[in-house]
Amino acid sequence: MVSLGVNYDTGFVYGGRNTRRRFDAAAVRNDLAVIAEQLHAPAVRISGDNPDRLVTAAEAALALGLEVWFSPMPTDLEPAEFISFLAECAARAETLRQRGEVVMVLGCELTLFCKGFVPGASSQDRIALMSDPATWTDPVTFSELQAGLTRWTTVQAELAAAARKVFGGRITYAAGLWEDVNWDLFDIVAVDAYRGAQNAATFADELASRNKWGKPVVATEFGCCAYRGAADRGGLGWAIVDTTSDPPALDGRYERREEEQVEYLIELVEEFERINLAAAFWFSFAGFELPHRPGDPEHDLDLAAYGLVAVDDDGNWKPKQVFGKLAELNGDR
Repeated sequence: MVSLGVNYDTGFVYGGRNTRRRFDAAAVRNDLAVIAEQLHAPAVRISGDNPDRLVTAAEAALALGLEVWFSPMPTDLEPAEFISFLAECAARAETLRQRGEVVMVLGCELTLFCKGFVPGASSQDRIALMSDPATWTDPVTFSELQAGLTRWTTVQAELAAAARKVFGGRITYAAGLWEDVNWDLFDIVAVDAYRGAQNAATFADELASRNKWGKPVVATEFGCCAYRGAADRGGLGWAIVDTTSDPPALDGRYERREEEQVEYLIELVEEFERINLAAAFWFSFAGFELPHRPGDPEHDLDLAAYGLVAVDDDGNWKPKQVFGKLAELNGDR
């Protein structure tokens, strides 16, 4: 039976905005207690680009008996800079490992979030390029892309070696479904597993193919937003916010439908169990900078959030329907 964990964001900069401006240690401890005691999650993947925040959250999670997947996530660094940063974080994770079970996650979808692989000056540029169907048909762009992905295979070995010098626990990497990873370098095969309309027909088979490595296979992320049609958008369900407007607003009219998340959760857990995944982490606990504004549909940014809870402008949150369903599923395990 697949183990169901939760992603927890401590904040990282994307598109010039921090995904979590406010970071209060007491609030973090409360959130993690909810994950452990109300959601009954056995593990939490803690992500962000600030090592001190990562450690604060990890310490709180370990004190609650949660398994911690320590997941530094800086953006737009050059590969050498990223490896140096990851090595520093791995050393801190080794200290945490004396207090409980810690898995070191050596980056997330680096072909998008790190420079040097996919053409583009920023993560936003690279995501736009990879999301454009023309990228895969234009011979020049496709050739550049292939060359960059070849460079990525070399960096994998450097990344794993740097981490193992200072970290004695299990290591993994949160791969995009499109990324070719040498899983011999890692202890756990991990992939961000978003199903959408574009990959629904091949999704389960793609995941199942990872079993060939003879190692535990884990979905480091899966989830969808809470509006009608979000499940079909999968990992791009968040891309409905016009960040050029002031303040940011939704780019159209969307119907709030929290059942969308519940149905997605149930369907994907069934798939994960059928193909024998070891664990899966719902993305995510909260979209801290995507406030729920029920009286202002144009600016109800929670529709672009994957959170189990909806956060208001003051940082208070309330559970969505999927919160209860995930707690129920975990309670049955």
